[in-house]
Amino acid sequence: GVAFTALMERYRDRVWRVCWRLIGSTHDAEDAAQEVFVRLFFDRGRFAGRSRYSTWLHGVAIRTCLSLRRGRQRRRRRETPESSVAAESGPVAGRPDPQAPAAAAGDAAHDAEAMLAGLDEEDRALILMKFGEGHDYEALAEMFDSTPGALRMRVSRIRERLAAAPGRTTGTAR
Repeated sequence: GVAFTALMERYRDRVWRVCWRLIGSTHDAEDAAQEVFVRLFFDRGRFAGRSRYSTWLHGVAIRTCLSLRRGRQRRRRRETPESSVAAESGPVAGRPDPQAPAAAAGDAAHDAEAMLAGLDEEDRALILMKFGEGHDYEALAEMFDSTPGALRMRVSRIRERLAAAPGRTTGTAR
């Protein structure tokens, strides 16, 4: 109804941004964001109020995107190279292309994306939600069904792996 439409309006851009960060393709992020709101509608009774609604919504977005990304990777393994190139598309009407600023940022953005690409799906999502979206460990614990202490340790280990990655020549990943 009207209340759900208001929630969609309020969180649409935020959900799309999270989906784009986790999936990487403008077109696929649109599809994922739509799927997130479908799931939110059908699962709206599951919100227990233990956290902010936005935290719960981000958790649904993360799980949805990880599921869609895994499915997409399985499909791409079965596709021919020609059809997978055709599956990528440009910006969606009415939305800025988030890839354009990243390309203009140069090598630093490329290096960061390459480092994130080397992480497994959940670790990548955790790092993006922590540092890209700025969530604290308590909110992340709710999203990832874990504890703040466990996630602090996990982030620390991810940082260590990234700092020790081959080709890493400057500083630490703090």
